[in-house]
Amino acid sequence: MAGSSFIKVGASENIYEDKMHHGHFNMCGYAAPKLDTVRIGFIGLGNRGPSHVSDMTCIEGVEIKALCDIRPEKVNTVKKSLEGSAHNPEAYTGGKDDWKKLCERPDIDVVYIATPWSLHTPIAVYAMNNGKHTCTEVPAAKTIDECWQLVETSERTRKHCMILENCCYDFFELLTMNMARQGLLGEIVHGEGAYIHDLLAGNFSKEKYYDMWRLKENLRNGNLYPTHGLGPVAQVMNINRGAKMDYLISMQSKDFMMGKMANELAAKDDFYKPFADKSYRGNMNTSTICTDKGLTIKLQHDVTSPNIYSRIYKISGTKGSSLKYPLPGKFSIEGNENWLNQQTYSDMEKKYTPDIVIKVGEMAKKVGGHGGMDFLMNWRTIDCLRNGLPLDIDVYDAAAWSAIAPLSEWSVANHSKPINIPDFTSGSWKTNQPVGNTLQKGGTTKVM
Repeated sequence: MAGSSFIKVGASENIYEDKMHHGHFNMCGYAAPKLDTVRIGFIGLGNRGPSHVSDMTCIEGVEIKALCDIRPEKVNTVKKSLEGSAHNPEAYTGGKDDWKKLCERPDIDVVYIATPWSLHTPIAVYAMNNGKHTCTEVPAAKTIDECWQLVETSERTRKHCMILENCCYDFFELLTMNMARQGLLGEIVHGEGAYIHDLLAGNFSKEKYYDMWRLKENLRNGNLYPTHGLGPVAQVMNINRGAKMDYLISMQSKDFMMGKMANELAAKDDFYKPFADKSYRGNMNTSTICTDKGLTIKLQHDVTSPNIYSRIYKISGTKGSSLKYPLPGKFSIEGNENWLNQQTYSDMEKKYTPDIVIKVGEMAKKVGGHGGMDFLMNWRTIDCLRNGLPLDIDVYDAAAWSAIAPLSEWSVANHSKPINIPDFTSGSWKTNQPVGNTLQKGGTTKVM
């Protein structure tokens, strides 16, 4: 790819090596011109899209202009839900390329993408090339080449490409980041995150994921869904903003369940025969990342085993630590081997709750969406666009966090060898400002 910032070397060696990216324009801290009204088109209305649409009906200064899904019934359901509101979006449905027509509309400012993973980058790139900011569900890209496509297109068009990592806006994660910024945890040493979620039945469901796309994704090895665990840890560690991820290693158990289920279902139902006798991703993947400053991150991924849901979310510092799962979240400060008692925790929470939660937190809990973090994310994104502020999560985060999946896939395939993580910022990480410094700004957008 012209202008690409990596080169490929031997297949059994470390396959990505950085070189300076030509034409680099730093999108970290970039403030696009203000949008008094944010006109949005939504592509993908299966599992995540409808909740984003619903959130936007509660936020001032938003106009929902268009809805798109290949399934007419999905578009019709969402369009019907908007009856009686101020929104009357045009429908795009039935054709596999209808999303392009939506992206080409001159009266749309932002395209929200909640499609199967394989379409995230193609739609985001096309939308940016047509003058649209983009917000894409996780992961933003599936390959390193796609990561660079997002970066280079965003820099060239100067359009935002935000990964919709809602876990960065969960209440405990925001509280932890603010406490870390205030120095309560000391120097950060280590972080842990995960996506441990029993999706076995859903992956084999004929209805849950269109054309069985998520089951097909599980034919790949690696840490396939890293961003829920990584995003909040990366923000605390200032990744891409004063620090960078250096390299990773990844190890994976064998598959003990998916192949067996596929074969059992295929024996009873011909629908599942194309999925039988396949090699599926192992139950548990554990990936370890080392940063340029010697910090470590452990990421786990298991969507098969009958575990209780967990993202772990552990931050360890020289003066204290935090741990979210098992719920509720807890802190240990100043060498105390015990977690803070409830009264002390409540006092700390009151003192260090960030401004965004004070302003919008109660409304977010009422609206819902994973406990309110979805609404906080969507409100914050709209507020930044309306006030001409940089986004908290930029294209470099989208690329770096998503890159863990293909890099871990390579490491697993090569006996857990280490592999370098590309610097998608082309060196700008050295001077970029940490996220969180801007969370006190804005806040003028009303909720309805």
